[in-house]
Amino acid sequence: MQKIIGQGAEAKIILDEKNNLVIKNRVPKSYRLKELDEKIRKRRTKSEKKLLEKASKIIDVPNPFPLEEFDKINMPFIQGKKLSVYLDEFPLKKQKIIMKIIGNSVAKLHDADIIHGDLTTSNMILTEEEKVFFIDFGLGYISKKIEDKAVDLHLLKHALEAKHFREWKTLFEEFKKGYKKNKEAEKILEKLIAVEKRGRYKEH
Repeated sequence: MQKIIGQGAEAKIILDEKNNLVIKNRVPKSYRLKELDEKIRKRRTKSEKKLLEKASKIIDVPNPFPLEEFDKINMPFIQGKKLSVYLDEFPLKKQKIIMKIIGNSVAKLHDADIIHGDLTTSNMILTEEEKVFFIDFGLGYISKKIEDKAVDLHLLKHALEAKHFREWKTLFEEFKKGYKKNKEAEKILEKLIAVEKRGRYKEH
């Protein structure tokens, strides 16, 4: 049996319960020429699959199966709790441990020049083994730029402030402790301050 468990502007996320897998299906855009649309979907699907494969060798990420169709990614279903929903329900001590794990994982991703592009707790799943799996690399890309890595952190910080506002400052501090394992952590965290200042300037 298959059921839709997520729907975005770019793709449908389908759970195949019988085979215990998730299918990310990039939906056709009727406003684009058919040939162009297929080309774009093929390129984006291939790009995301490559990122998932690379990231899965470094941290906890569902490793996709070989491509069967140009606009679909099949990957194992990760059983667990989505952190955007459950993080606040845990005792603060456990929340801090989780954030340190996340910091450590993002440090490794950035060391490999992988930018997630949508670093929020909605794209993180906590398993029973206390592993944090990162999902949805649809906006991800490869970059060596300090600024791109700082923007990734800015997204996470903003997400914590919006979704987990009670303890967001404490949680982000714990994240930074884990992130400091990144070889360029100091430069990236400095750049984060500049990115935030620029954001505040634009708001005024």
